[in-house]
Amino acid sequence: MMDGKLADYLKRTELELGGRPDALGDGHWRYAQDDDGIGWLVLDCENASVNTISGAVLRQLDSHLQQVETALPRALVIRSGKAVGFAAGADIDGLAGMEPEATEALLSEAHGVLDRLQGLSCPTIAIVHGAALGAGFELALACDYRIAVNGASFGLPEVRLGLHPGLGGTVRLPELIDPTAAMEMMLTGSSAHTKKAKKLGIADLVVEERHVVAAIASLLEGGNGKRSRGLMARAFGLASARSLAAERMRRKAQGKAPKEHYPAPYALIDNWVEHGNDTAAMKQAEIASFAHLLQTDTSKNLIRAFFLRRTLKNVSGDVDDIAHVHVVGAGIMGAEIAIWIAMQGKRVTVADPDEAALGAMIRQATKICEDAHKDALETRDTLDRLMPDPTGYGVQRADLVIEAGPEKPEAKAGIFADLGKRMKTGSILATNTSSLRLAQFLDDVPAKTRFAGLHFFNPVSKVPLVEVVSHDKTSKDTRTRLLAFCTAIDRLPVAVSDTPGFLVNRALMPYLLEALLLMDEGVAKEQIDQTALQFGMPMGPVTLADQVGLDICLDVADSLKKSLRTPVANIPEMLREKVEAGDLGRKTGRGFYDWSDGTPKPESRADSNPDLSDRLLLPMLNACAECVRTGVVGSADEADAAMIFATGFAPFRGGPLHYARARGHDEIHQRLQQFSEAHGPRFKPDTYWRND
Repeated sequence: MMDGKLADYLKRTELELGGRPDALGDGHWRYAQDDDGIGWLVLDCENASVNTISGAVLRQLDSHLQQVETALPRALVIRSGKAVGFAAGADIDGLAGMEPEATEALLSEAHGVLDRLQGLSCPTIAIVHGAALGAGFELALACDYRIAVNGASFGLPEVRLGLHPGLGGTVRLPELIDPTAAMEMMLTGSSAHTKKAKKLGIADLVVEERHVVAAIASLLEGGNGKRSRGLMARAFGLASARSLAAERMRRKAQGKAPKEHYPAPYALIDNWVEHGNDTAAMKQAEIASFAHLLQTDTSKNLIRAFFLRRTLKNVSGDVDDIAHVHVVGAGIMGAEIAIWIAMQGKRVTVADPDEAALGAMIRQATKICEDAHKDALETRDTLDRLMPDPTGYGVQRADLVIEAGPEKPEAKAGIFADLGKRMKTGSILATNTSSLRLAQFLDDVPAKTRFAGLHFFNPVSKVPLVEVVSHDKTSKDTRTRLLAFCTAIDRLPVAVSDTPGFLVNRALMPYLLEALLLMDEGVAKEQIDQTALQFGMPMGPVTLADQVGLDICLDVADSLKKSLRTPVANIPEMLREKVEAGDLGRKTGRGFYDWSDGTPKPESRADSNPDLSDRLLLPMLNACAECVRTGVVGSADEADAAMIFATGFAPFRGGPLHYARARGHDEIHQRLQQFSEAHGPRFKPDTYWRND
């Protein structure tokens, strides 16, 4: 709910504290009854921009429920007082590091509160706008009915933290909707947006904000009382039916989340099979299982990744002052960058002499908005802000100009020189280069102090990281403004210095080149990719090279080879041959794999090969270590975050340098030394392993 509608709504329903003599409030909740006898309980977490479900929130809810029980309203309505949404989930800070006994005690207490809510004699209705996630969704599930305001979404994403729902969600969602659909949501952590939520049966009604009061009246006038267990839940009352469905679930989960890496999905399935027809036993199993999973390395490392994401989001405390962005180039990257920025509410002009490319960008924008579950109005607003500008007039009004042209120094130098004649005073010029040093362009840009890099990753709408690149002359103000801008457009910025490959490509390229060298030695590409998948990478390095584009891989590899003092693997001739033949990977339909029939499917898992795994991954770890030691990136945590959120480095391992700490720096140093002696100086251990 946006644009002050929530505040207006609360005012209309007289729920502002002090608005009624009988209004009751505390730090997180406020309650009042309206003239129709309906009780309104508003969650508005104190000193927070979003609602989270903490122990304090639940205890205060329990106090309100006790009072409600003494003077039962006609119905109890629960909703959020935050414009951004219903509730973002549990308070992860409170859970992290908690011992099993304390976890079980907290969850048992929380279950008691939500059971009390579910057990109220009057109908209970949750009004959900924005997102209801995790414990926030579990709170809504404890109500009899859910009214979704257009744009609402519901999800139980705990699996992304190595957990499963812990406040009764594993019981209540399968009892509300088709249990297999409920399990699918919990096993994948996916969200159900408004239409899907209605279709599944999560949302009873979907309305515009102005119709919420009428929707409540409609529910109550229809004689709706307490809800009983769903028909589909009863259909899975037999253990044999659950067992049959569970086998399919396990096979599907194993393909995406192997049990040895991600135990939570399998614990959830086992609990459902064993206790799916016994509510009390299922709740106890949920509590015990959650407390156990919280102690696993997987959960600890995924929670670490959650905190790393939050740290990057808060990296700049400054207010974003960039309102108008001008993008030069409507190619693959330029179009994605422009579309994403427009989706986040900023005006964007896009210059490209190829009007067909600009037209394709508009069509792509519609598709990306659809994939992001934007409604027709939000899509229209995005397109209104995204302005094709073939003549480039928008540069004169832009606060930030992003160059996204070809990776050719001469072409970029010409673009910079032209922009310098037309940019307004005080605006920032940023390049999206992935392989070229910024320092080589300092004589071509209009203002050295306001020139920097904004390295987005493809696809921009899916990869959240942005490298904010500073050269020696970039001012602190410019860097700070760019960090704030990235946060404002919902991307994760990491500050890096102007060195070959910056951080991500500097660390990723040795990994990709080592995979190609292994192919040159006769190791099958499928075995190489399977080794990486078994380690936990989202895709194999050969597949990734095809995805990135073999021409881009070659450009970055050549740049690193020429610029780095550290030895780099020889570039396999097969890579040059592929590029010269025009087989560039996915974008041309053929690279090392044939992409003509869609994404290549990996073969069945091969036996684990530690030597092959280390051959692939230790060069990446060594490069990350060098980047931290030489100040390319500010810290090991930032390096870990960058590699997780840009490359998908196995998040359950906590990042490459965290993984190295877990194995032990002495072991990493020893293995690198062994490979250096066997395969050459590219494996020479960085001094980081001895000095850190």
